[in-house]
Amino acid sequence: MSAAILRHPAYQEWPADPRDRLPLTLWDAQSIAEAVGGQASGDFQVSGVEMDSRDVVNGDLFFALKGEAMDGHRFLDKAFENGAAAAVVDRPVDYPHILVEDTNEALEALAAASRARTEAKIIGVTGSVGKTGVKEAIFAALERASRGAAHRSTRSYNNHVGVPLSLARMPARSRFGIFEMGMNHKGEIEGLTAQVRPHVAVITTIAPAHIENLGSMEAIADAKAEIFAGLEQGGIAVIPADSEYFERLRLAALRKGAKVVSFGRSKKADMRLLDAIPSANGGSLVTCEFDTGRLCYTVAEPGEHWVANSLAVMAAVRAAGGDMAAAGLALAEMGGLKGRGERHGIDAPGGKALLIDESYNANPASMRATLAQLGQTPSSRRIAVLGSMKELGDFAAKFHAGLSESLISADVDYALLVGDEMGALARELGKPAFNSLGKPLEWEHCKSAEEAIALLEDFGIVAGDAVLVKGSNSVGLGKLVEHFT
Repeated sequence: MSAAILRHPAYQEWPADPRDRLPLTLWDAQSIAEAVGGQASGDFQVSGVEMDSRDVVNGDLFFALKGEAMDGHRFLDKAFENGAAAAVVDRPVDYPHILVEDTNEALEALAAASRARTEAKIIGVTGSVGKTGVKEAIFAALERASRGAAHRSTRSYNNHVGVPLSLARMPARSRFGIFEMGMNHKGEIEGLTAQVRPHVAVITTIAPAHIENLGSMEAIADAKAEIFAGLEQGGIAVIPADSEYFERLRLAALRKGAKVVSFGRSKKADMRLLDAIPSANGGSLVTCEFDTGRLCYTVAEPGEHWVANSLAVMAAVRAAGGDMAAAGLALAEMGGLKGRGERHGIDAPGGKALLIDESYNANPASMRATLAQLGQTPSSRRIAVLGSMKELGDFAAKFHAGLSESLISADVDYALLVGDEMGALARELGKPAFNSLGKPLEWEHCKSAEEAIALLEDFGIVAGDAVLVKGSNSVGLGKLVEHFT
């Protein structure tokens, strides 16, 4: 750079940023080798990190992970065909690589190095319902405010492999990092939060997801509260004020030295809902209040649950030092996620019908919320394709049968029940007392997504119909969504 440019007033007044000294490249061979305690085959740079050879793109570092039934080393050729720049392996190969003793441990080591080098504000998100949507909304808000300097875990990479992978992908110059943490058993989130070490920890809600493994709602609340164990000193816990487990969560956060920020309708909530009315786009116009003022914003996603989600987003963004106005704009522009509320206009006799894709996950709370949303959706007929809710254990029959009230409230015309566990709801709908109330509900029960496709074809979707498709991912209702879209 010439001396004349360096003397230019605009250059001299340009604000200094310590991040400008950090590398633009995600990782180079030397930094990877140092982080994982491995040996580099040569010099190289990588722009991404991947563990699935099918998802590798040009410039990626491919981790050849090993599991009980799978060995990533078998897919090295495929990874490099797709453009991998190098691989992390536990045996010498003919491709550029980092040689380590254990590739799984190496991924965790690279994640730790990424977390150690960053100066970003880190946000961790968990909860029984809504964690992926809230994570994506927080990311959209902070990415907008930071002009692209935010990072987050993609998809639902929220387990013992997905979290370190997401950390390893975080650019050194990130200003914000948002990471989702999930669990099936006690102790899992505690291990994940120790890696993420968030400055802000968000719990969206407590609901009977994974109750088969945990045994009680109190145990679920305690398992979610494990996220506070990893909070950095002076960290902030964002928790739902309207939850019956609020006090349990609050005390768990205080025991870890966290500052507690609550959100919800409660008069005691720190991020308090004042008003929510339907907006022209099908979402909601929300007004919230906090200690220094009020904010009015639009939420594009429909449903009462997204009103609550938006308060969690605002509380988290404010706790992280982000821009709440940018968060409002982001919420106004967000579309539904695949399998989590994405809306499709589908061709049908006479015009278009609406298909709401909630096929990725289901538990009693999210089932009730999305059925309520269906009931508020303008349509000529309402069709609910409901798949079994998994991991409910001895509570399964009770929770499935309990959906009958939500079906009535949503004014559903046709219910298609898919999976063995939905037999409890079928029995409830078949009771004479149920059929004597209001208009009759037509319903059918089948075992698989393939059978459901055939039954829905026979029933016939027509213009003006609204079709909700929701169930646990293992039921496979994504196939039905793909078929009709």
